[in-house]
Amino acid sequence: MPSYKVKVKWGKELYDDVEVNTDDDPIVFKAQLFTITGVPPDRQKVMIKGTTLKDEVWGTIKLRDGATVLMMGTKEELPKEPVEKVLFMEDMSDNELATALELPPGLTNLGNTCYMNATIQCLKTVPELREALKKFTGGLASGNTIVPAQSITAALRDLYDAMDACGAEYQPLILLQVLHMAFPRFAEKNDHGTYMQQDANECWTEVMRMLQQKLPSAPNKDLSDQASASKYTSFIDQYFGGTFDSTLKCIESEDEPETHLKENFLQISCFISTDVKFMLTGLKQRMEETLTKFSSTLGRDAQYKKSSKISRLPMYLTVQFVRFYYKEKESINAKILKDVKFSLELDVFELCNEELQAKLTPMRAKFKEVEDKKVEEAQKAKLAPQEPPLKEAKKTKAMSHWFDDDIGSNNSGYYELMAVLTHKGRSSSSGHYVAWVKRKKDEWFKCDDDTVSMVPSEEILKLSGGGDWHCAYLLLYGPRILEVEDESGTSS
Repeated sequence: MPSYKVKVKWGKELYDDVEVNTDDDPIVFKAQLFTITGVPPDRQKVMIKGTTLKDEVWGTIKLRDGATVLMMGTKEELPKEPVEKVLFMEDMSDNELATALELPPGLTNLGNTCYMNATIQCLKTVPELREALKKFTGGLASGNTIVPAQSITAALRDLYDAMDACGAEYQPLILLQVLHMAFPRFAEKNDHGTYMQQDANECWTEVMRMLQQKLPSAPNKDLSDQASASKYTSFIDQYFGGTFDSTLKCIESEDEPETHLKENFLQISCFISTDVKFMLTGLKQRMEETLTKFSSTLGRDAQYKKSSKISRLPMYLTVQFVRFYYKEKESINAKILKDVKFSLELDVFELCNEELQAKLTPMRAKFKEVEDKKVEEAQKAKLAPQEPPLKEAKKTKAMSHWFDDDIGSNNSGYYELMAVLTHKGRSSSSGHYVAWVKRKKDEWFKCDDDTVSMVPSEEILKLSGGGDWHCAYLLLYGPRILEVEDESGTSS
């Protein structure tokens, strides 16, 4: 095989004993020169005795040992150093990290105020509430005399606006001040002069009660003005309020007729007993209970069976885990640490009365139709796998998730978890509260006062209790949205 050792001259450089095999295409020789000089083959001009070497054939070029090969060409320009230095996540400050990950702003703990911070972060996940607050024109009252509902509503509106504007840690000082003025028990201090820990559910309840008085309901633009304003006066009742249809039956007297009641709620309770392992079980137990009340038929206190079913579902459903009970010996609200499982998606169809179930059925059928279609397409793809054809992604639109005559309701019974408020500790007057909020599918944030971090959705399911780790105390569910193909061709 014809093999030679030649000299290669490249500018001021001279390389001796470069081996060349003329049985190989010249491009192989050029690749060797690239290894030696760093000049890519497409930038090389190789000349032997005045003849330029091509890539494919040697042609008439004859080589001999010791021959001189002339090469011209320059190396590729080295990449320039970036104008902005690359900053790795572990080297970032908290503010830089928050900006890079687009973390929601945290809230400063102003002295055992985590109960309030966690409540604020959870409620902030409701876009309709944010819009209703923006439309509220009332201001903070001046001086030492305040109108509690107006001041708290205005302070919450201003706080959310400030959080959006700053994008980083914020001090909720004004809201705390008006909360203390409206509810002096939240301003109680211990022997060391610092604020005492408070119950987050009490804070949640009082804030919702204040908003209930000041935020007007949203009209349904598809109905007449009279019809749209006839159902509710309050935004909170409209979007967070549900209705129980309850029946009271005296266990001790067959002659006493049943009593039928309608009861409004802003949250439903999950009672925790020894046999409750899942949230839905605890909710069912709450709707079948025995209580003692005065019987006009018997002329004394008697036992009654109370059976309840939901007749109106709100768009946003709040579930409270009844984890605290009063322990007389220690004079504290002790905590039930039991593990009670909850889910990222919730179906409350079986908690509803027959009339509401009939109204929910059409939308549930549409959900099933879409899901069945997805399963069918997946099975076809599995049985006959092939390269999918290039085509434009299907455009979808979101179907209405409330009844046409009841804006703010839920028309399917399906919900998705939006926020979890947890407690860590052994009593409601101690420990620590944290909010865990969802921004979009599988993107959750842990809002631990001023420290906000991203967490995977599987971490949320670990908040079910069973030890001294964070236990779910309040859950906020929002409507599950059905996406369907948009036949008009416009994306939602």
